[in-house]
Amino acid sequence: MNKYVKYGLIAVLVLGAMWAAAFFIKSNSKSATAYDTKKPFTSNIEKKTVATGKVIPEDEVEIKPQISGIIDKIYMEEGEAVKAGDLIAVIKVVPNEQALNSSRGRVRNAEIALNNTKIEYDRSKALFDKGVISSQDFLNLQLRYDQAVQELDNARADYQIIRIGSAGGSSSANTNIRATVNGTILEIPVEEGDQVIQSNNFNDGTTIATIADLSKMIFEGKVDEGEVGKLQLGMPLEISLGAIADQKLEAKLKFIAPKGIEEAGAVQFKIEGDVEINDSIFVRAGYSANASLVLEKKDSIMVIPEALLQFDRETDKPYVEVKVGDQKFERRDIEIGISDGVNVEIVSGLSFEDEVKIWNKTEPIKRGEDEEGNEGGEEETS
Repeated sequence: MNKYVKYGLIAVLVLGAMWAAAFFIKSNSKSATAYDTKKPFTSNIEKKTVATGKVIPEDEVEIKPQISGIIDKIYMEEGEAVKAGDLIAVIKVVPNEQALNSSRGRVRNAEIALNNTKIEYDRSKALFDKGVISSQDFLNLQLRYDQAVQELDNARADYQIIRIGSAGGSSSANTNIRATVNGTILEIPVEEGDQVIQSNNFNDGTTIATIADLSKMIFEGKVDEGEVGKLQLGMPLEISLGAIADQKLEAKLKFIAPKGIEEAGAVQFKIEGDVEINDSIFVRAGYSANASLVLEKKDSIMVIPEALLQFDRETDKPYVEVKVGDQKFERRDIEIGISDGVNVEIVSGLSFEDEVKIWNKTEPIKRGEDEEGNEGGEEETS
């Protein structure tokens, strides 16, 4: 082998060994990660749950007609305030032809019967005045005459009701649809010209209007079965409205459903709460809302950030690492209590003097490296 080639190979091997040694030294010269610590501290914890739902009027009254027909005129609009007795709409009656003809025939029969009875009454009265017939016979005939008059009046009234919906056009006519309670008109689902059906034993009837008192609102929502057992009637609720930002309403829990409803594999229980309405805001019926309920609260207890907890892979029990020297830590099993998702209660295992390792610390991005990466990205894009 040529001596120059031999010396060249030796030089390459020497340079490679020197580069490897330099890389090893540089890699091991990096400082070890320094962990920060945090001591337990005193704080208050509230364990809350949130129920989603909506704000609705406590009572909604549906106004329905007592006679079938066609909407002739609507006098109110949605959103208007009304009082009991205010006229909302008028119905034009479209009578049934068979019923109308039958009623007309009844009137005619009553007129014929009255005419016949009147002839007998007039003849008997003349005989009674002359003393030919007894007083008892005359009184019996007079009773028949009065009954015939009353029958004709009844037949004519029934005929008027079938034909126009009212016997005499009074303010209490069935064709006049009036508010039955004080409140605000939430909805008028019909228009002029629409046909409506009367309310009866076999049909709910057509709704002409829906009225509610918007000063008496309730929250209606649902909570999960895992939390419903911790609720109690009278608990305070904090209502957040989706349509009104930065506004909170106070409420009190007044109802918890005794039976749950399964939804998407989870059992939900309906709850209701009386909402205190502020005069400064106008709450519309049907606003979506969230109700925050405090399930458990503890004041002045020892806590640590929940992020400091670690859990045993086999037993799933919580523990932390406590500082025992310079960057030296030992495992400490602890017992925890309630948590609000940020801090967790320490029941036992720690003291206020212990320094707990922040084990999941994230390294901040150096400004120089970040700018370098951005420059590189810009060059590649260009």
